[in-house]
Amino acid sequence: MSADDDVTLHRSETTEHYLEAIYYIQHEGEIPRPGRLADWLGVSAPTVTVSLQRLARDHLIRIAEDRSVELTESGGEAAATIVRRHRIVERWLTDVLGLDWATADLEAQTLAHGMSAMVLERIDDSLGRPITCPHGNVIPGRTPPQGRRLIRIVDLAEGDRAKVARISEVAEHEAPQLLHLLDERGIMPGIEVAVIASSPAIWRLRVGEREVSLEATTAQAVWVESPAA
Repeated sequence: MSADDDVTLHRSETTEHYLEAIYYIQHEGEIPRPGRLADWLGVSAPTVTVSLQRLARDHLIRIAEDRSVELTESGGEAAATIVRRHRIVERWLTDVLGLDWATADLEAQTLAHGMSAMVLERIDDSLGRPITCPHGNVIPGRTPPQGRRLIRIVDLAEGDRAKVARISEVAEHEAPQLLHLLDERGIMPGIEVAVIASSPAIWRLRVGEREVSLEATTAQAVWVESPAA
């Protein structure tokens, strides 16, 4: 058994869920707070308070006076390992087993936790060590594609064309139907979209030969390469 395996076995699944949630929220540019984490994890505020105190005791997070939370260096490394496992397993489930995005995301939550480091590395090698998960989010430890500035679809103007880069992990979690919806409309990393028209509520896009509509909250979750990049 490797050292990484030993650490994983001694880190509870609950701890992993907290670290993963904090990682995703931070990487979307938000500030993790107890209330946000309670909503994310579906637990009570007192439960979050106790869990965060335990994580702080273990030097995995820091809790500021305003109750905001940030990962320590060791907490960040642990969270990145958890996210890396999840994203590689997702890639395997979609690319090799042919599962759709949403199903792969759910299955990865179970499989990644119990998978040994050796098996994960074999899977990673067999995939050619991909840079991103199926939704375009960079696998921790990999170098993201250079020379592109990412903006949200809602930041595009009418008539703009842009290539889809990634889907927000936070939005995926908060709206489980999001991946199904985007998959149905053919909106995925590498696909070019063109803005036909927009309003505060609805965005009309051309995706290939199709014209599709997205609610503004869904368009907010899709990041594209800036046309000016």
